[in-house]
Amino acid sequence: MSRLAKKPIAVGKTTVSVAGGVLSVKGTKGTLTKRVHPSIAIVVDEQGVLVTPKDRSRLAKTLTGTFASHVKNMVAGVETPFVKKLILEGVGYRVELKGKQLVLSIGFSHTVPLDIPEDVTVAVEKNTMTLTSPNKESVGQFAADIRRRKPSEPYLGKGIRYEGEVVRRKQGKKAV
Repeated sequence: MSRLAKKPIAVGKTTVSVAGGVLSVKGTKGTLTKRVHPSIAIVVDEQGVLVTPKDRSRLAKTLTGTFASHVKNMVAGVETPFVKKLILEGVGYRVELKGKQLVLSIGFSHTVPLDIPEDVTVAVEKNTMTLTSPNKESVGQFAADIRRRKPSEPYLGKGIRYEGEVVRRKQGKKAV
């Protein structure tokens, strides 16, 4: 069993409830819900949230740590939303916000439109995109989907990268 799941998860100001196999966490920045696997038991008491396996199967033991991590991220996200920043580098590379779509001009012959998920908010400033959401999974997945369109290449460094990501640069061809 996971060491993370053995300790109760501190709730703080959030309200956590489990009803009908659905975990819901409500805080100041929003509400998150997640279906609970049938082999996992989640108990909410005054010390915090405790995640335990219902049986001794290998699946239940592995899911215990996973769901403890999900609960911890949900509680943290409804208090302070998760933020991912993406930087667009390259001559002529642009990003703009059009309603519920993010439109990327990243060196292709066409623009690349991406639908923004419901729980993610996007702020665009020059060539920097800031993604915020109380749901860690959705903000991380949307950032990965954006980056997948044009990852940074090692010769000129052009492309989309995370803020703080180090792009290993290669030396080009040498003239003799």
